[in-house]
Amino acid sequence: MEGRKGRRVLLFPLPFQGHVNPMFQLAQILHSKGFSITVIHTTFNSPNPSNYPHFSFSFIQDGFSQTQSSDLLSFLVELNLKCVAPFKDCVEKLLRSDEAVEEPVVCLISDVMCHFTRGVADNLKLPRIVLRTGGASSFVAFTAYPLFRQRGYISTQG
Repeated sequence: MEGRKGRRVLLFPLPFQGHVNPMFQLAQILHSKGFSITVIHTTFNSPNPSNYPHFSFSFIQDGFSQTQSSDLLSFLVELNLKCVAPFKDCVEKLLRSDEAVEEPVVCLISDVMCHFTRGVADNLKLPRIVLRTGGASSFVAFTAYPLFRQRGYISTQG
């Protein structure tokens, strides 16, 4: 592509709209600065690649059905278990691809809820940036959590 700087960024959003939208907004910004973008996504709630013709897409099998998202906590636990091997295989394939020779992968940007990406990135010696897609109020609530737990407002049992 004209204007590309020969650098590629891999992005892995959590497959929910409130996480996908900010990740794609970041991808648009990075692309406008000359980076090539490859989005790795799950088959669950996957984005439509035709909406983003200037990005490359690679999907991983996650083993989820479209109806499994009703219990968010269980979904996140399962995602962080089921996606490790397929994600690692996908990233390794992308790092060995012909595209990687012309445009080396400079980093992985993953959603904060995708904890498993840390181990994969560390293992492959790939720099990783975490994108937190929650708003400011969510951030304040998370920073207050230790204080709430210490004061007994949040039970640590069960």
